[in-house]
Amino acid sequence: QIENSKINRVKLEENLFEPESESDKSKKEKHSKWKLYKIITGHTGWVRCIDMDSSNNFFVTGSNDRVIKFWDFPTGKLKLSYTGHINTIRKVVLSPRNPYLFSCGEDKKIKCWDLETNKSIRQYHGHLSGIYSLSLHPNLDIFVTGGRDCVARVWDISSRQQIMCLEGHTNTVSSVIMQENEPQIITGSSDNTIKLWDIRNGNIINTLTHHKKCIRDLLIPKKEYSFISAAADDIKIWSCPEGKYVRSIRDLEKDSGQGIVNCLALNDEGVLVSGGEDGKLFFWDYDSGEIFQKIKTPIQPGSLECESQIFDCIFD
Repeated sequence: QIENSKINRVKLEENLFEPESESDKSKKEKHSKWKLYKIITGHTGWVRCIDMDSSNNFFVTGSNDRVIKFWDFPTGKLKLSYTGHINTIRKVVLSPRNPYLFSCGEDKKIKCWDLETNKSIRQYHGHLSGIYSLSLHPNLDIFVTGGRDCVARVWDISSRQQIMCLEGHTNTVSSVIMQENEPQIITGSSDNTIKLWDIRNGNIINTLTHHKKCIRDLLIPKKEYSFISAAADDIKIWSCPEGKYVRSIRDLEKDSGQGIVNCLALNDEGVLVSGGEDGKLFFWDYDSGEIFQKIKTPIQPGSLECESQIFDCIFD
């Protein structure tokens, strides 16, 4: 498994730094335009988080109304609701390896739900304040959470025990990711820094200070050995495992910027989507870093203009 990880890492690094050939460029076609397909209502509060089932049969949402809802895909019909949190739900993550759903929120609770019995089977206690982010390891039965107590905590799924506490940030840990090809955790914080951690001993590998404003989201592309960070000032791409700065993705039109970017999503066709605090979706060509479409989400009846912000996005 270690050898395979090394081979995969080399291939991903080649994809990151190898220039495109002319034949590859000629094969590229312009991305088709996206349009609004369906509006789904059912929550009574802001929808804070979303995750898609790996089989594409359903997706899950968490909200300020403290309810987790399961929706049929693509009809959008409500299938099931989970209750148990007593404050805003900040993150829902479906496990691709087990029939589990993990959720966390501002009530300092982390819950593991069994999708076969539709019950909460485990709770993880340790955070001293609201929990804003959660990420599962692709291969191991562990996960990491980050919260307003300025730390990231690594948990064993089965034993419910905290494995380690990663201390070093000076503000809310707003995003965490675990990668497959390296024993590494990456955390983004409201202290404007990104930290890379060695999962084996909990030491800091590197601290990235290029962003000038708080980091809102982190994303690992499937076809590159890199990660993307979204902040209130910029979207940046970094190479793994050292966190070397590669490039920034910016809107060159000065008067039509997106402002604060809350979330990122990237599909296999190289379409990068960023959702903003102003309710705008920007569609980027990931390879060139150019915008090919902008969408302003419609204001729903009974909502204010300021309530159109996009908190999370995901591709099926």
